[in-house]
Amino acid sequence: MPSAVRSSRGSSALRFGRFTAMGAVAVLILIAGVWASWGTAQHVMLTKGRERGTVEVTRCAEDACEGPFRPLSPGAQPRERVVLDDTVAVERGRTYTVVLKPGGREAVRSGPAGVLYAWVPLGGALLLASVVVAGGLLRTRLGWVMALAGAGLLTAAFVAL
Repeated sequence: MPSAVRSSRGSSALRFGRFTAMGAVAVLILIAGVWASWGTAQHVMLTKGRERGTVEVTRCAEDACEGPFRPLSPGAQPRERVVLDDTVAVERGRTYTVVLKPGGREAVRSGPAGVLYAWVPLGGALLLASVVVAGGLLRTRLGWVMALAGAGLLTAAFVAL
């Protein structure tokens, strides 16, 4: 009988260890997704006191597009050239609403498309963490919810851009 008691304690310790390790991995993935998204999302979502305006894209290189900035918010200054870092769904000759990062040389897209695009890393993190939650933690429903939330966010960003 003592071996049965010892065996159940050992298996519960292993289960707890697996749960703790997989839970830590899932949380770490989600934190990394929020961290990667917040770098851009803070400028798009918290626009009070930031310079808002439009950029007509005049030139695009491999990883950035640029054009003149025309202000829309009070206190914003026009600029001859600002840079949009990511060229996803940015076309030469089109005009986009943007928010300038502090310093005034880099711009990020604003509006619903900008917000959704800023949170794309979190969508990917949700998809990745859903596999860990469903497979490692054996929480399949929660894994499906996370996967659908991540896929929904990525799809909405794709459609908005």
